[in-house]
Amino acid sequence: MTIDLEFRSGVLADYADVYTPEVLRALEALAPLDARRKELMALRLARRKRRADQGERIGFLDPGSLIPGTQIRVADARAGNFDGAVIPPDLQRQWIQGTGPATKPRSDLRSGLRNVAYALLSGADGWMFDGEDALGQVDTMSLDNHRNLKLAIARDPRFLEVAEEVAAEMNQWAQGFFGHPIIADWRAQLDFTTVIYRVRGLHLEDRHIRRAGHGFSASIADMVLYVVNNYRRLQEAGRSLVLYLPKTQTAEDAAYFNSLLLALEAHLGLPVGTIKCYVLVEQIEQCFQLMEIRAALSPHFVGFNTGRWDYINSVSDALSWDPAFVNPNISSITMTYGYMRTYEDRVRRAMNTPDRNGRFALWQGGMEPNIPVGSEAGVSASMKRAVAGAEREQREGASGKWVAHWKMVHIVRPVWERAGQDNQAGRAFPALTYTPEDAAGLMQLEPAPRTIAGARDLLSVALQYGNAFLRGFQAAALKPADFFGNDDVLYLMEDMATGEIRLSILWEWIHKGARLTEADAETGCAAGEAFTLELFARLLEEEYAKLRRAGNRDVHDDSKDTTLPIARAIVRTYVQSAVKAPWYVDLLNLNLGVENLAEAEARITRFLETFRKDGTRLTENLDF
Repeated sequence: MTIDLEFRSGVLADYADVYTPEVLRALEALAPLDARRKELMALRLARRKRRADQGERIGFLDPGSLIPGTQIRVADARAGNFDGAVIPPDLQRQWIQGTGPATKPRSDLRSGLRNVAYALLSGADGWMFDGEDALGQVDTMSLDNHRNLKLAIARDPRFLEVAEEVAAEMNQWAQGFFGHPIIADWRAQLDFTTVIYRVRGLHLEDRHIRRAGHGFSASIADMVLYVVNNYRRLQEAGRSLVLYLPKTQTAEDAAYFNSLLLALEAHLGLPVGTIKCYVLVEQIEQCFQLMEIRAALSPHFVGFNTGRWDYINSVSDALSWDPAFVNPNISSITMTYGYMRTYEDRVRRAMNTPDRNGRFALWQGGMEPNIPVGSEAGVSASMKRAVAGAEREQREGASGKWVAHWKMVHIVRPVWERAGQDNQAGRAFPALTYTPEDAAGLMQLEPAPRTIAGARDLLSVALQYGNAFLRGFQAAALKPADFFGNDDVLYLMEDMATGEIRLSILWEWIHKGARLTEADAETGCAAGEAFTLELFARLLEEEYAKLRRAGNRDVHDDSKDTTLPIARAIVRTYVQSAVKAPWYVDLLNLNLGVENLAEAEARITRFLETFRKDGTRLTENLDF
């Protein structure tokens, strides 16, 4: 037992294979570093408040200054005057990375292991096993996630038995969809995919560990559990230790993550740079410091990933104070829209800036959320869009992209197979510049629709996502309620980010007096009419009623009198609050395991009153 850390009752005994003595020693060694994380989160909220109070836009760092937390000058980072990581052989070609957790809500071991088998047999070049946005946090899901992945990496007989069954099922599906199987030798196929783990972000706290009576870093917990439990087996197999680092906002955050990596490597006696990492570019402030982040994470950093929903949410949140910044319908904000186009361009230019050794980094493109399940016409149209999106990213310079479901791997991967290059690192693009015009481009709006139908989409999916999260499904196949029963409109695999951005846009529309661009006969709204609190309240009740009436396939019947009302309470309170909360996930985490509406409403009120008072986020597990 560690001296400083306190564990939830029963978890050390029930998960002795996860919380091994070696893991506990590493957690204790890294625990003191959590104090710095808390300082960084306080600084993050202080910056957010200052910018809102003063109407201050994010800007570039002073080139003569040091990157906070390092001895590297900003100008040197931008010039590539640092020693970047060597990209290991199993990351040189990552045409398609899949993403998803290694377990299911309240599942037995065998059922959870099926998730891992589907991933490792998918034919994806890499699979990011998610500890964050796509992993539910109810009960002990985060620990089941680590246990299942450890068993799979160790090729435990229980996993191999499941994998053989899953391979047969996958081939049966492929025979019907493609006309041929996709797995020739299931044992060999298990070794094809690079295993990657996404730790939870710095803003989140673990549900099973406390330190000195307070919340403890979910990032440290995930990093230690994954690396310590699996590093020997991965190294014996000649495989890399690879992490995805989410929700960083600044190079100072990246430098802190680097300190965690260095401390863990030192504790385990591993050479510096053994652990490799990708960084998800999910926050607008990162795009002002991309080269600085690369330098701050040397020699661990191998690449950036360009997501969509999280990034949109960060732009909305960063400019919540600006009445002139109002997003359109979410369907209009594609990777070629205004500020998103600038974001993607800056990432690819940063990746193709050499370090002083001539090394480049990788750019992993965005997420393909489609699932090929629906009507023949719906699947055909959606798959064409998916392939076209992959072709665009490949043309733009991405070395690969993500998919949210194993069935998409063999649909999208041929785009890169036809191109034939392992990656596009070193492709020539203009050097990054740091002008006022560059800054403005990262916040550029373009004319696009803002409609009642768009508001219904935002509301319906946000409600469904909140309900799914509270049931333990942090990744769920969703679509707006108006399309339930219409198999021409496919479900999309959505995770936490889709809920975040939908509430941010709804908050914008109400508190900035957004104007509708089209009339709507059903509500009687005219083009040019403001999106008001009253209109929001009406649409919320209408969309909520649709979910109450929906069949069990779309909205689980056992949620309609338990977690669905709580999801509605969170959505209503978040969107109506004059003070914008930074994270939807905070309110959802606060209510995990709660099925009593009055208790949930008390927790929601407590959160918002505390945040309004002094900017403190309640992030600890109240049911520890």
